[in-house]
Amino acid sequence: MSTYTLPAPVTRPQSEPKTAYLIASGDLRESANVAGWATQAAMEAAVTRAFESLGWSVIRANDVDPATGHGFISSQRMGLEVFTRIPVDAPLIVAEAVWQYSHHVLPGLRTHEGPILTVANFAGDWPGLVGLLGLNAGLTKMGKEYSSIWSVDFSDEWFAEGIRQWCETGRITHDASHVRALPTLPDTAEVQLGRALGDQLLAEKALIGVFDEGCMGMYNAIFDDELLNPIGIYKERLSQSALYAEMLRVPDEEADAAYEWLVSHGMTFRLGEDEATELTRGQVQWQMKMYIAALRMADDFGVDAIGIQYQQGLKDLVPASDLAEGMLNSTERPPVRSRDGERELFAGRPLPHFNEADEGVAVDALVTDRVWSAMGLVSDNTLHDVRWGEDYDGRFVWVYEISGSVPASHLGGWDHAEGWRQDPVFFPAGGSTVNGVSRPGELVVSRVFIADGILQVDIFRGTAVELPAEETERRKAATNPEWPIAHVVLHDVSRDQFMARHKANHAQVVYAPDAETADKALIAKAAMFDRIGVKVNLVGRVAGI
Repeated sequence: MSTYTLPAPVTRPQSEPKTAYLIASGDLRESANVAGWATQAAMEAAVTRAFESLGWSVIRANDVDPATGHGFISSQRMGLEVFTRIPVDAPLIVAEAVWQYSHHVLPGLRTHEGPILTVANFAGDWPGLVGLLGLNAGLTKMGKEYSSIWSVDFSDEWFAEGIRQWCETGRITHDASHVRALPTLPDTAEVQLGRALGDQLLAEKALIGVFDEGCMGMYNAIFDDELLNPIGIYKERLSQSALYAEMLRVPDEEADAAYEWLVSHGMTFRLGEDEATELTRGQVQWQMKMYIAALRMADDFGVDAIGIQYQQGLKDLVPASDLAEGMLNSTERPPVRSRDGERELFAGRPLPHFNEADEGVAVDALVTDRVWSAMGLVSDNTLHDVRWGEDYDGRFVWVYEISGSVPASHLGGWDHAEGWRQDPVFFPAGGSTVNGVSRPGELVVSRVFIADGILQVDIFRGTAVELPAEETERRKAATNPEWPIAHVVLHDVSRDQFMARHKANHAQVVYAPDAETADKALIAKAAMFDRIGVKVNLVGRVAGI
């Protein structure tokens, strides 16, 4: 008889009454984990005190690593190991005070049987709320039940009541009265346009060029072909190594010409000489080559939009992709010709870029570009991180920021754009942002996401408002002053309604010339989404439907 080596059964501790376990998903970049640990530790202490005030105990599932000096789960493998030390049915807290890579903990969360609570700080300096939104979207995509809550200082009664509710029932119920299903649409010119554009997409199909999937741990940003193909969108899977190789073939003279175009149109750069801490001309040169290379590869493959991952892989080779992304998203940008010089590539229009290869942004950017172009509007659009916000003069004003990929038109033109160096902690090779303040104006805000196994889109109306210079500077200093910022007021959607509902760390933003046009464009966009089979949810005050 053969003797086989059987694996030892996994044994897990038993759960105890009124005892919750706590984990913290971290970054894949150790420099970020080290930098954010003090903030995370303080936040965990505050959350623990809130539970202890209700007679509960909180056990940290893994200790602080003496070698790294932090307690974040910093890889998927580490996450798998940590979950073997958590009772499978124990109440589980995922506490986030920083950006986090969701895939570090999603495998363990997928099979966890106890109630799950995601909790985050609500602050500008360390983006726990951004990490929370990304994690929540991943849990929603996988169909895993969870509850969520957030707080500025973890001492407010709303937060305390939410924790109490979770301890007693295993769930927290939030207000969702601001969300409604798309009603039967009226037979207007905008609805007819949206439906016609939807029919065109279904019949003729579109390609999105994805330079490597899975950026920043955003499981929620990967859309399976089985969901994309039925709405007329297919992927051209591209490699960032091929993009780098194409960059090496771009002559210095062409990169110089693109740089001089930006300067001649008013963009300024804060240049220095220290590669480690300052923005240099050489870094910007590489970004110009990336811009040119991306357009040529997009032309080679005939794609309708592209998404560069950058944060893993390219970050170790070349400066940040954000300046190139902002240029791609702009109608007005440096001209780039085909390799033989005979054609200008994508002349007179943007090539929509979905930052961080977020495919929810890809679908939204493609639809937005087609609707706005058909209506004769400037179709420049971008994602933003839902970064933070506070009340100002009687209304809640969000800070929307992104690492640089805004089109110049959102700032009022290239003469309103400044190039600042990206933070060395997150961008070791540097590179310029497209820094500036988004101009006041009417917005359509949206997000495409996966829930209940289908593609859905939430569509809002919003307004970009102008704040006094000193308030703008305060908000920039409280977040990332090198990044472009938008002051956004959502129409009849409160802070907590938005946080409880939004299924992404990103929101898509596009301008319209006035409120009436924004309302009409929103209806056309909703009609197109509805026509191609995406479930449309209207969020907040939406006029006309």
